[in-house]
Amino acid sequence: MTVRRLADNQDIKFKFDNQDLKFLNSLLENYPKDKKQSAVVPSLFYAQRKAGGWLPEKAILAVSDFLDMPKIRVLEIATFYSMFNLQPSGDHFVQVCGTTPCWLRGAENIKKACKDYIGQEREVSKDGLCWIEVECLGACVNAPMIQINDDYYEDLDYESTVKILKDIKNKKNIIKGSQIGRKSSEPLERD
Repeated sequence: MTVRRLADNQDIKFKFDNQDLKFLNSLLENYPKDKKQSAVVPSLFYAQRKAGGWLPEKAILAVSDFLDMPKIRVLEIATFYSMFNLQPSGDHFVQVCGTTPCWLRGAENIKKACKDYIGQEREVSKDGLCWIEVECLGACVNAPMIQINDDYYEDLDYESTVKILKDIKNKKNIIKGSQIGRKSSEPLERD
């Protein structure tokens, strides 16, 4: 099991404004009135987006206060789920699937492309990119694949991954989904 800790540098301002509270209160409408703490995961996810893609301690405290939960309970949830980033993750957060289907189809080449064109895992590059290896992202049929922020890029190899990373750095539009033209999860045509 990976040990997950809050970032050492916590020099960030964070506070929910009225618009944030309006949105968070709308989340609470999905839960029974006496079970508002059930909204902790979507509240943390919202706080992470507001903080720029990661959860500083002040964001965790803000969620704790909003939901009337002990800080330690919110911290336990934030450190348990890998979808929460406890360190800055840059403007372009690249998650490389390393689970068996992606590994069998070349995820090691995707990780190499990330090392070659971004740098070391978990370090934010000067271009605002950061990458990590994660467990299954649920697109096994189109392996290997990566997720960048909210978008999936599938059917990758070293060259197509490098092209995506270069296009991000050069602020070019990137085609989401399959990089070989596959529609949905249809089988590959074999000759």
